[in-house]
Amino acid sequence: MEPPESNVSSPTPSGTIPAVSVETAPIEHPVRVRAGFSLTFEVPYPTPMLFVVQPQQRLNATGTRQRIIDQRTLGAAEGIHTYTDSHGNLVWRTLAQPGTFTLGHDLIAEVTRHPDPQLPTLRKMPVEELPDETIAYLLPSRYVDSDLVSAEAWERFGHIQGGWAQVQAISDFLYDGCAYGYGSTSSTTAKQALDSKRAVCRDFAHMGVAFCRAMNIPARYVCGYMPDIDITPDPVPMDFHAWFEAYLDGQWRTFDARHNKPRVGRVLIAQGRDASDVAFTTTFGSAKLTHMKVWADETDSSNTLDIPPNPRIF
Repeated sequence: MEPPESNVSSPTPSGTIPAVSVETAPIEHPVRVRAGFSLTFEVPYPTPMLFVVQPQQRLNATGTRQRIIDQRTLGAAEGIHTYTDSHGNLVWRTLAQPGTFTLGHDLIAEVTRHPDPQLPTLRKMPVEELPDETIAYLLPSRYVDSDLVSAEAWERFGHIQGGWAQVQAISDFLYDGCAYGYGSTSSTTAKQALDSKRAVCRDFAHMGVAFCRAMNIPARYVCGYMPDIDITPDPVPMDFHAWFEAYLDGQWRTFDARHNKPRVGRVLIAQGRDASDVAFTTTFGSAKLTHMKVWADETDSSNTLDIPPNPRIF
């Protein structure tokens, strides 16, 4: 996986994450995205909590840098400290106190305005040529039961020549064959979603990863923000989005079986073997999520964090 360009230090007592120095080399044809979230929990007793919610300055799957122009925490930031997990993701760790606990993040990111690249000539690498760090992404994991879809994967996609062509065929099959809609749960596996033919973005990503791994293509689950740029805005309230990346010809490449078309403005938060590695919140107790707001919109250089994000949200 690509190492992040830099990690962000812990929030200060004021709740503002310190600015991070960035390289001065510009992103080609950049677009700025204002993104963030606010979560409210009812907490009955002191409860340890983890959050995987903060995008970093990094090289993303296309080789294009993701720059964080400015950012701040919202709500109860004083007790948070951060660490980097085994997948390179920044994790917030805190002890939520009894009562109403609200936490959020607001940022301005810069990414490329180019849509997700389409590279049909990319090859599938033989397993013996794969870098050591990609091998874990060939194996079954908690929600990616790739061993259970192996026979179907080879029957459907084994005759297709070329790595990109195989992964795109997987995305086409899932997009055409599974209806988008709620019905799955937080414990639904790729095989269960495939059998039900009904899925949300989390399930589409898990199914894509499962089929790729079954075909000996390293694949990982990715979550982040995806604004409605250069498309008709979706009237459904914004949420975190999930897609997947496949390792082809020495690079991680973006695929999104939920939408199955190139999109602009993805802001990557985290990647892992499946959703269990990148859950936006993990509670070690009975904290109940009572309210959630997510925003992600195109913005420009005149927008600052002093201005409320999206008038539809606040």
